[in-house]
Amino acid sequence: MHREPPPVWPDGARCAVMLSFDVDGPTLWLDDRSTGRCDDARAFSIGAYGPWRGAPRLLDLLEDRGLPATFFVPGKIVEQWPALVKDIAASGHELGHHGWLHETFFDHPRAAQRDIIERSQDRLERTAGVRAVGFRSPSGDIAADTPSLLEELGFSYSSSMRGDDRPYRWEIDGRTTDLIEIPAHWELDDYQQFVYNESSPEPPGLDRIAGTLATFDNWRREFDGYHRWGLCYVLMLHPQVIGKPQRVRALERLLDHIGRTGDVWFATGAQIADWWRSQAQPPRSVA
Repeated sequence: MHREPPPVWPDGARCAVMLSFDVDGPTLWLDDRSTGRCDDARAFSIGAYGPWRGAPRLLDLLEDRGLPATFFVPGKIVEQWPALVKDIAASGHELGHHGWLHETFFDHPRAAQRDIIERSQDRLERTAGVRAVGFRSPSGDIAADTPSLLEELGFSYSSSMRGDDRPYRWEIDGRTTDLIEIPAHWELDDYQQFVYNESSPEPPGLDRIAGTLATFDNWRREFDGYHRWGLCYVLMLHPQVIGKPQRVRALERLLDHIGRTGDVWFATGAQIADWWRSQAQPPRSVA
């Protein structure tokens, strides 16, 4: 047999679903990442829509359906919108690490990566009383030594890679570790479908915003495939993008479609990582 058997999920669930939200806010549109400066007021406001309007709307949706989620929040956003971050924690959702200013990690030496991680962790703890156990690299870009740093700093999991549709243990320096990777994919990322800004141009050329019906049809069909094979379906969403009124309505319909299967485990990243670590899953080599 060429295929691995499907993973085993809690309580006989056929597949796992992780609802994840990257609360990037204006950090996506900074003019100077060394200072956190955003000179373009309009670009700032595009990002700020996420913490101001999109995230509260999504929290209401999750509360209405009793669903858990993981919110990856840059440290700067924790600093700028502390009330929102407290609200996320008080609502029972997981807070994950997402850099300080949405920095790419691949171009930072290990000491600088450590500084970014520890600065954001300290801010999160002072604000919400928690330290993140999950890490998502901004833009999905990590350095070769990022996984070993995450292990050293006690993280439970990363959700930064793209090369699988089920979790796996990281192998670091020839060792199979307890650091779990929960892969996500660009085709399940709203940013790739819907983002639009003039400065700097996103997307280049500015002639494409994907249709809502077509995108959610793709996401629904992707879920059906994940459900068929018993995999881990990770939606990677951004409140400034998905939090627009009509897109939240479309997300409601997608969640209703998923929920109607009746055999899905909705879980946070931390819950998925803990479950995977507890199971006798075969390791896979990635380093």
